[in-house]
Amino acid sequence: MKKITGLFSIILFLLLAVTASAATSTTTSDSTLTTAQDAASLVYVSSVKIVPEVFYPYEQGTITVTLMNAGTSSVGLSNPDILSDKIHIMNKDSWSTMSYIGPGSTITYSFLVKADPPDGTYFPLFSVGAQNAGSIHYPLTIKVDSADIKAGISQKPDTFSLSTKDTVNVNIINPRGAAIQNIIITPSGQGIDVSPSQKYVSSLNGQSSVEIPFSVTPGQDSALIFHISYQNGDNDHSTEVILPIVLGDNKKAAIPIVNNVELASSGASYTLTGDINNAGLTDAKSMVVTVGSPARAVEPYAYYAIGSLASDDFSSFEITFTASDLSSVPLVITWKDNDGNSFSSTKNLNLRTNTGSGSAGTVSGSSGSSSGSVTPVTTGGATVRNTGGFGGAQGGGGIFAFGGSRSGGISSFYPVIATGIIIIMGIVLWIKRKWIAAKLKKH
Repeated sequence: MKKITGLFSIILFLLLAVTASAATSTTTSDSTLTTAQDAASLVYVSSVKIVPEVFYPYEQGTITVTLMNAGTSSVGLSNPDILSDKIHIMNKDSWSTMSYIGPGSTITYSFLVKADPPDGTYFPLFSVGAQNAGSIHYPLTIKVDSADIKAGISQKPDTFSLSTKDTVNVNIINPRGAAIQNIIITPSGQGIDVSPSQKYVSSLNGQSSVEIPFSVTPGQDSALIFHISYQNGDNDHSTEVILPIVLGDNKKAAIPIVNNVELASSGASYTLTGDINNAGLTDAKSMVVTVGSPARAVEPYAYYAIGSLASDDFSSFEITFTASDLSSVPLVITWKDNDGNSFSSTKNLNLRTNTGSGSAGTVSGSSGSSSGSVTPVTTGGATVRNTGGFGGAQGGGGIFAFGGSRSGGISSFYPVIATGIIIIMGIVLWIKRKWIAAKLKKH
């Protein structure tokens, strides 16, 4: 009986010991689990970087997620992932082992991803497993937009002229919700000189635009192509702008018109004077007047520098030259525009001498023409000035003619004298009107 009682005591003791051990093990396990969860709760996502900020459909990019451990214990992390049916990870096997993030440390995961259409805003979920503590989640925002940049010509001349430099502005508009980078504009065209040969813009923000000027000098009819390449993140994109180049007359160019030509002889040489009017819409710079072959310019006025001649303005000139035949004396006018392009116009003057004639000569021609005639009358050292030129027919020589002659004897004052006499007679008649009326009534 005593043996049986002792056996039961031993069994009961063993049962109590096992129960106590199991209880202790469970308490330790619960305590360890609680500690792991507390440690994992102090790990958080500190930054997210998405490149590009806005994806094109099917375009690749990177999502970089950085986690920070604000606790005092290391935490094991494994199986980082981005959960979405529109954003797909291309390098999913990059983290096949558990990584530990120590107290006060960070860990960064970079995902190579591809965005599916359609356009829109998506909210994938970043997820990473924490050792003995479930998972850490963080929502992301991904935008997909198929809108492309817009490029066009914002400024160009109405007409391109041969070998004349003009400005062409290329306008680039970024309608997207984020910036594009590394924009390169490269112009090309057969027989066209373009400066600069390439233009670079580092970045263009979303919902903004930029204008890039180019200097274009065409040598023939052609097509000027602006090739535009740029990057959205690390993805290359391109577009083109085509500008047809058709040569024609510059509608705004300076147009020199020669008027009031006068020829005088002085020994073995001649002196030619006159006016030049700029009938164009732009100023003429560095204007110089001289004569061409077969005439030969001589000093003291071989070249007459007018300088700048504004639109609708005029200037006088004086040239000294020698010539064996006055029936064809080329008057050569050279000038430049605001861009430094050089221009030249030759007016063939007919300065035939009609010796012995007492009548004044005539000048014929039309606006912008390059030929005309002047018939000066030379008697010894005196010369009769003839008005007119290349701005339309302007008769000269009548007593009542108003031609703008600057010199040429008393005959040039006949219009003024006649006008004065008429005015004086009118005043006298007005004053004596009552007396005259009375005389007429008597008769």
